[in-house]
Amino acid sequence: MEKQIKIGFIGFGNMARAMADGLLKGGAMTGENMCACAKNRERLAANTKSRGMNPCEDARETALWSDMVIVAVKPYMVENVLMPIRDILKDKIVISVAAGWPFEKYEQLLLPGTHHLSTMPNTPISVCEGILICEDHHSLSEDEMDIFRRIFSKTALIQMVDASQLSAAGTLAGCGPAFASMFVEALADGGVKQGLPRDVAYRLASQMIVGTGKLQLETNAHPGAMKDAVCSPGGTTIVGVAALERRGFRSAVIDAIDAIESR
Repeated sequence: MEKQIKIGFIGFGNMARAMADGLLKGGAMTGENMCACAKNRERLAANTKSRGMNPCEDARETALWSDMVIVAVKPYMVENVLMPIRDILKDKIVISVAAGWPFEKYEQLLLPGTHHLSTMPNTPISVCEGILICEDHHSLSEDEMDIFRRIFSKTALIQMVDASQLSAAGTLAGCGPAFASMFVEALADGGVKQGLPRDVAYRLASQMIVGTGKLQLETNAHPGAMKDAVCSPGGTTIVGVAALERRGFRSAVIDAIDAIESR
């Protein structure tokens, strides 16, 4: 447990809360070593109290209190929130989760020499099964990067990507949970249609997704080979695969990624 590091969240919306929950669940941090600030003071008080965290008055207090500052405000708010506290951030580890704020954009905003890293997490980080996309161009020192990895590897798969790949990687990892949830719901609907209780159908479908993903990560097997391993000649699974292919299942998923990237 990282007892020596204090983490502060500037902004405590859905993603920041998901990150805090993952850090607590994974044993990477204790609530007393985390703080947060947000515009809605009443909601902030409730959200920090339930996690044993410290509520702060504003971004300045949060930054002063913390060793690592997580910038988790809406992208359009970043400049206005950080500009007044650039002098404090100069001596902190700054981690951004604001979409559309890569390294070069922060270089123009923050004071020269500020150590910062741009990332894109997804919501499963709250249960320590997340993905944390990180831009490989950053200004963290080797020791700071080691601290970051040591803390957040307990909550997520950390994947470094080039700046040009941030958007696509973020779309896949960040929007993917919505697609996966739709797939789980559809699988469960099919099971219910065939007589399964709804709760059982959801449980089976969700664990199947978890297990299949873990199998691929641990074996590095090609997804096509994993599919083939389940499809016996003349068997039941290949019948279902053929039905999905006839309806353009894979093309629809690819089109969804393209649609987001070209919006």
